[in-house]
Amino acid sequence: MKDGGRLAAAIEILGAVETMRRPVQDALREWGHGHRFAGSGDRLVIANLVFDALRHRLSLAARMGTSDPRALVLATYAVTWDIGLEGLEQALEGDRFAPSPLEEAEREALVADRDISANNQVLADVPEWLWPDFEQAFGDDAVAEGIALAARAPIDLRVNRLKSDRERLLKKLSHTNAVATSTSPVGLRIAPPRGKERAPHVQAEEGFQKGWFELQDEASQIAALVAASVAPSQVLDYCAGGGGKTLALAGEMENRGQIYAHDASKIRLAPIYDRLRRSGARNVQVCAPDPGGIDGLAGRMDLVFVDAPCSGSGVWRRRPDSKWRITPNALSARRAEQDQVLGAARDFVRGGGHMLYATCSVFPCENEERVRAFLSENPDFAPVDLSLRWEGIFGADAARPRFTEEGFATLSRPVRIPTGSSLRS
Repeated sequence: MKDGGRLAAAIEILGAVETMRRPVQDALREWGHGHRFAGSGDRLVIANLVFDALRHRLSLAARMGTSDPRALVLATYAVTWDIGLEGLEQALEGDRFAPSPLEEAEREALVADRDISANNQVLADVPEWLWPDFEQAFGDDAVAEGIALAARAPIDLRVNRLKSDRERLLKKLSHTNAVATSTSPVGLRIAPPRGKERAPHVQAEEGFQKGWFELQDEASQIAALVAASVAPSQVLDYCAGGGGKTLALAGEMENRGQIYAHDASKIRLAPIYDRLRRSGARNVQVCAPDPGGIDGLAGRMDLVFVDAPCSGSGVWRRRPDSKWRITPNALSARRAEQDQVLGAARDFVRGGGHMLYATCSVFPCENEERVRAFLSENPDFAPVDLSLRWEGIFGADAARPRFTEEGFATLSRPVRIPTGSSLRS
């Protein structure tokens, strides 16, 4: 396929996502099944166009004067990917599968220097109804944080301490331009691809197949390192999912003690078995969500790790469609679920033990407000001020997250906009 046909495909898929409110991966998969002629390179470019259009949906719509899928995809190609008006027109010419030629209004919008800095919510590409929550979380940095969350995500890897070390992996993965992460001492980072570029397929690497590393965002690595800092010997990963933090804890505990990996969903838990075999972890017991299956652990755990279900606002870089699909009712349901999970998990903590609560959300209503509500109903629990422990865990030079007065942490690293600069789409 030429780029013209790829643009047409992206417009079609984005239209299905917008009109049917479908998860973007489902729409991409269905399009691929119906268009077997499209190669892997074609599908990659099409997916990147769709994802980037969703990442910058509001700011691109402000530039183009419409949120029509055609306008968003064309602006992504010409503006976000920096191919320019001339490059876009060349892609549309001479390809019978391409979208129709540019109209004059589209051409003018693509080259106009349109200032949208007065509308912070649009500049940040955050849904209007969520902007108050987003601004509550980040204050004066809300625009910078929104811009950062609208960018492509890097590929973060976690070194499996049971089988390897960071220096060894940096050498083995030098062809990927991997670098050490700035805070996690067991993390590597590969910069995200730009435009039509393809990200390295790290799961095909020898190191992945042999269990030397796992894919895991640095924020999740940090959460596991904080959990390990209390030196637990008996751990319940209450919402283990695919087991990322379970495996990270196994490495930090050097296969000592016991970790119980539990989740309410067998489907979410299923990937953990292959990952455990690859990792070499021997101190993990998987607890399927059978009735009464973990009742015997009540009151015995040094640490209960609660990575609670949430809105996923912290992973908008990887799932940009989710920020447009979430609804007020869904967010309210998540808060109720978080309260329920915390209330259930507390019964497994021994006297003097710890419970760590984490989400992939940036909203206070899912984070510190849930913890405060829990503490108000459970006076036998007391908050731990992480701000006082941060340097001891990560070192004096480590970047510090955003701390509340109680020492609750929100992990973020926004792009910095120079003071006085002009903010434009």
